[in-house]
Amino acid sequence: MSLLEKFSPLRAAYYRLEATKSNPFSVAFDRVLSPTEAILDGREILLLGTNNYLGLTYDPNVIAKSIEAVQNCGTGTTGSRIANGSYDGHTGLERALADFYGRKHGMVFSTGYQANVGMLSTLAGKNDHLLLDADCHASIYDGAKLGSAQVTRFRHNDPDDLANRLRRLADQPGDKVIVVEGIYSMLGDTAPLKEFAEVKRASGAYLVVDEAHSLGVLGETGRGLVEAADVEADVDFIVGTFSKSLGGVGGFCVSDIDGFDVLRVVSRPYMFTASLPPGVIAAATEALNQLRTRPILRHQLMDNAVRFYNGLADLGFSVGPEPNPVVSAIMPSPEIAVAFWSRLLEAGLYTNVTLPPATPKGLSLLRSSVSAAHTHEQIDHALSLFEHVGGIMNLIRPAQVRAGGRKAV
Repeated sequence: MSLLEKFSPLRAAYYRLEATKSNPFSVAFDRVLSPTEAILDGREILLLGTNNYLGLTYDPNVIAKSIEAVQNCGTGTTGSRIANGSYDGHTGLERALADFYGRKHGMVFSTGYQANVGMLSTLAGKNDHLLLDADCHASIYDGAKLGSAQVTRFRHNDPDDLANRLRRLADQPGDKVIVVEGIYSMLGDTAPLKEFAEVKRASGAYLVVDEAHSLGVLGETGRGLVEAADVEADVDFIVGTFSKSLGGVGGFCVSDIDGFDVLRVVSRPYMFTASLPPGVIAAATEALNQLRTRPILRHQLMDNAVRFYNGLADLGFSVGPEPNPVVSAIMPSPEIAVAFWSRLLEAGLYTNVTLPPATPKGLSLLRSSVSAAHTHEQIDHALSLFEHVGGIMNLIRPAQVRAGGRKAV
C-alpha cells in the first residue's frame, strides 16, 4: 500500500475536477497585468479573488523600493535572523509597525501563517489555556496544536459562550489567552470586539486579535477592527499579514507586553525559518507608508465592497452578514459552487470557491475579495456575470420577477 493511499478519495475527486477542466485549485495565469486583470489561457480575466485590498501590488513606489533593496542588499538572507543576523530593513519595518499601532514592540515573521503559529504556540504554555473562536483561521488552530496549552473552542462571535467557558476555567491554574479575528476570511463578518474586550477584562485573560483581513480596511487610520471598535487598550497582541492590504508576503505581531523580545528566542517558527528577503521587506515598508498616507484607498475599497455586496444581495444571492471586502455568495452544494465558479471563469471572471470542511457551518461559498483598484464599471460587470450565471443555473429569479430585499446569513 502506498504511503499516500489514505488520500485516495480526495485524489479521485481532484482528478474528476481536472478531467472537466473545472479545477479551482489549479488555476495558472499566463500573466497578471494589474491588481484587477490577468491573462488566462490567452483571454483577459477580471480578478475578483486576490485579497489585494488596497491594490498595492503594482504601486510604482512600492515596486521602486523593492527593486532598490534587491540591488543594494541582494535577493535573500539565506537563513534565520537568529543565525544570520538582521538586516536594517527588518528592524526598520518592526519599528514602523510598532509606531503605526502605537505599541512598544514589533516582530516580523516570514508569513502571516507563521505569525499565528509562532505566537500561539509560544504564548500559552503547558499549564495555560487557549480559547479560540470556532471560526478562527487554520493557522490559529495549527499554532494551538504546535503548543502545549489546553485548547477550548467557543461559539463563533459569542461573548456569552466565551464568558461561560472562562468561568468554568476560573479555578484552574495558568493564564487564559483569548484569540479572535478582526474580519473573518470566509463570510467577511467582524467580531463583536467590544463585548469580547469586556469579557477579557472581567476574567483577567489576555486577548489576541488577528487583523489579517482588517488591516488597512477598518478603523480611522486603517489599524483594523481593534481601532474601529475603540478597544486598543484592551488588546494585548495584534497579529497580521503583509499578504492582503500590503500586497506582499510576511506577517507580524505588535504588543506593549514587557519582555516581548524574549519571543525571538523561544518561538520556534521564528527561530528556524529564513527571514524575509530585503526586497520583500522594503516593499512591505513602503506599502505600510502608502496605507498611512493615502486614506483614499480605504474609502475606495469600502465603497467598492458595499457596491458589490449590495449588488449580490439585490440579485437574490444569500451573502454574509455585513459588507466588507470579503463578499461570499452562498451556494446550495459543493457541486453547484464548483459549476458556478467554472461558468464565471469561462465568462471572464476569476473568484474563489471555498468548500467544506474549510468553511463555517459546512457552507459552500463563491468567495470574492474586492479591491480599491476596481472601478465601478468592473464591479458592475462582475455583478452582471453573477446575474447571468445565476439565471442560467436557476439560482436566482429573472430580473422582471425578482423582488427587492436582501438575503443574508
